Amino acid sequence: MRNTPFDTRSSEWIGDMTVYLRETGEDNHLQLERLRRNLRQARELELTPRQRQVLEMHYDRRLSVTAIAGELGVHPSTVSRTLKRARERLRRCLRYTL
Repeated sequence: MRNTPFDTRSSEWIGDMTVYLRETGEDNHLQLERLRRNLRQARELELTPRQRQVLEMHYDRRLSVTAIAGELGVHPSTVSRTLKRARERLRRCLRYTL
């Protein structure tokens, strides 16, 4: 496999298939709307105030972990752990949404 020459047509086929699936696939607009609505609700009801704050700073304001740590006066690993716990909690809450 190492000496197999790269076949450009194979990558073109993948791109063609992606376009085909996008054009012929079913519309998932309603499922995405429901997921967004449930995500907003889960952020408000299931997360701690600190998790909400860190999640908002990281995803909504697009701050890095070190920037959040500097702003909150905590260690970057604390911010990283808080983000991880918040994502896990949201994943658990939204697992059966769709």
